[in-house]
Order: sequence, then structure tokens, then C-alpha cells
Amino acid sequence: MKPGKQPRVVVVGSSNTDFVIRSQRLPAPGQTVLGGDFAIHPGGKGANQAVAAARAGGRVSLVACIGVDPHGDAAFARLQAEGIHLDHVVRQAGRPSGVALILVDAGGENMISVARSSNDELGPGDVAAARRTIRSAGCLVLQLEVPLPAVEAAVRLAHEEGVRVVLNPAPAPLGGLPPPLLQGLFALTPNAQEAAELTGQRAGGGPKAVERAARRLVAAGVEHVLVTCGAAGVCWARRGALRWFPALPVEAVDTVGAGDCFTGTLAVALAERQPMDRAIGFALAAAALCVSRHGAQPAMPRRQEILQLPRHD
Repeated sequence: MKPGKQPRVVVVGSSNTDFVIRSQRLPAPGQTVLGGDFAIHPGGKGANQAVAAARAGGRVSLVACIGVDPHGDAAFARLQAEGIHLDHVVRQAGRPSGVALILVDAGGENMISVARSSNDELGPGDVAAARRTIRSAGCLVLQLEVPLPAVEAAVRLAHEEGVRVVLNPAPAPLGGLPPPLLQGLFALTPNAQEAAELTGQRAGGGPKAVERAARRLVAAGVEHVLVTCGAAGVCWARRGALRWFPALPVEAVDTVGAGDCFTGTLAVALAERQPMDRAIGFALAAAALCVSRHGAQPAMPRRQEILQLPRHD
């Protein structure tokens, strides 16, 4: 990359409006918890990752499908205000824009449910229309809040154009991901539960279970597997090697969007052709700032803030 030139990142994914209730504890099934504070925030994993990448210094384009309604209009305007290129955002009439219902407890843990929406209309043709933009990117970012055929088409297109692909496999699909998709990935960024689900393991097995899942995903054809484990840091696996990176010590107030922050900022570092260990350190610093703030997109840090934090790479 030439000095002073912004790294180009393309994000293919979702845009949502988050309806958030914060309370002392998360409800158990069938239980009602009273006394929470309510807020509305911009969200959606694709839009979150695009904002994270833009604030981290990337020149970002978003490929998405957003409804023609007040929530969609507001989301489009916010993304535009972040400097994100929206030439490949389709406005879909007749389907509501994406919404997510989010519960957050006093420790920052969360529960999320996402409704069917315009996100479900994104298809391979929308990805194909963005070929020239994807060809020019240093990194393509994907998640799974849009239909799998669109994700698979994006991976194939990026492979044809020689573009690195980072997939955040959330929400993790039942039965895992197709082998050809995994084999087309430069990096996969699941959290510990998603890594377990993708490899048919039980969640909650501790560091050894995380390492076992990461190695299985590498054996399935992923070049780099980065399992995010909250306060325990990140487990990085690649063929023949495994390394843990500690998380930066911060007081977490909201973990919503932390994985998106990690993935979006990682993509910027990879588009800059930083070595993977430095890219992980950069993304961990960003995620530490993110969890110390409320909201998803509002919490995404800017590049100068990230660079000021001490790193472990």
C-alpha cells in the first residue's frame, strides 16, 4: 500500500436498528425483569463492521439491502455520515428494515434476537454487481445475518479476484458451514461458542476446547482462525501453530458489537498488509475500547484512540 493511501475494505452484510433494554440481570425463560433503561442504537453486524473499519482508518464500501422505511432512512443517513460508500446498498421496498431486540445485564453480557427483514433479500446478484469494488479491496468482510448464497457468492468472487476474505460466522448456522466456503477464507473470527457450534462440540469447555475447535477449523481449510474469548483474549490458530493473545484489562459495560469491532478493525490492518500478530493487537485494542462504552456503532473507536492504547502483539 502506498504511503498515505487508505486501505480499502468491502463489507457484505446486514444493517439493523437495535432496540436495547439494560437491566441488572438477564431474564430466565418465562421470567419478566422490571426496571430496565431503554435506548435505540444503529446496529446490524455488517453495518457495525463497516463503521468499525471506517473509524479505524479504512476506505469502506458496504454491500447491503435496506428497507424503504423510517428505520432504513435513518440507517442509510448514519452510514453516509460515517463516510462509508453506499453505491452498492439496495433499497428494498415491501420488506421492513432490519431490527434487533437486545437485552444487556449489569455486567455487559447480552441476549439478541434479530427479525426477518430486508437483510434477507440480499442475493448473489447484488454481490456480483459489486465485483469491481470488491476487486479493488484489500480485504472483504462477511458475516451470517444475510442469506448464505450471498455469502458464498462473495467468497467465490473474492477468490477469483485474489482478495483476502474475513468471515465473522455469526449467527453460527446449525450443521456448520460448507467446506468450499471455509476453504476460501483467509481468516475466520468466531467467538468461543460459535467455534464450538461450527465444529460440533459442546460450548463451555475452556481453553483446551477452544484450541481444539480452532485446530479443527484450520484442518477444514481456513488459513487463520481467531477465536475471540472475551476477557480471556484471542486464540490464533494456523497450520502447525497456535498462540493466545491476552485481552486488554478494561471495565466492560456493554459487549454488544465487540466481535464486530474486532473483525472490522482487523480487516483494516490486514488490508494494510500488517502481519497477523500486529493486526490482532490492533483489533484487540479497538475491542477493549468498544466494550468500555455503550451501544454498538456508537462505541466503535477511532484510529487515533486505538493507536494510543498499549498492545500485546
